[in-house]
Amino acid sequence: MDRSESTSPQHPTPPSQPRRRFLDLFLTGGTFALIGAALYPVLRFVLPPKSSEAATTSVIAGQVGELKPGAGKVFRFGNKPGLLVLTAGGDYKAFSAVCPHLQCTVQYQSEKSQIWCACHNGTFNLNGQVIAGPPPKGLDEFKVDLRGTEIVVSKA
Repeated sequence: MDRSESTSPQHPTPPSQPRRRFLDLFLTGGTFALIGAALYPVLRFVLPPKSSEAATTSVIAGQVGELKPGAGKVFRFGNKPGLLVLTAGGDYKAFSAVCPHLQCTVQYQSEKSQIWCACHNGTFNLNGQVIAGPPPKGLDEFKVDLRGTEIVVSKA
């Protein structure tokens, strides 16, 4: 067998080094892109978003005459919900509408004159104190001021 037979088309030559380097870089980059695409949504879910709540000290929660006595409504206080209640006696009460147990939104039950959390059946009185259920503490109470026809709620 002479040397010309050993380089026949039956024995392909190995790929050149630049081509191999390009393929290695391409596959490595693709692997990192795949890992990044998989981890990004997980990190967005796990890490809490930056909050601007500290800047919010007061909001207009509604208009005078909007609520009937014994009724309540949920309003926005910064990036969290608040609860405004007009008691049967005609007094306005406002609370954070975030249950301290599992951060669920509470609601006002007019037939029972109490605030209720649907997550685990926690109940609060109209002073924000826990009546029953698993919440470890009461609701944060806000200060209510009437300015003309506006109901302004601010942190106490």
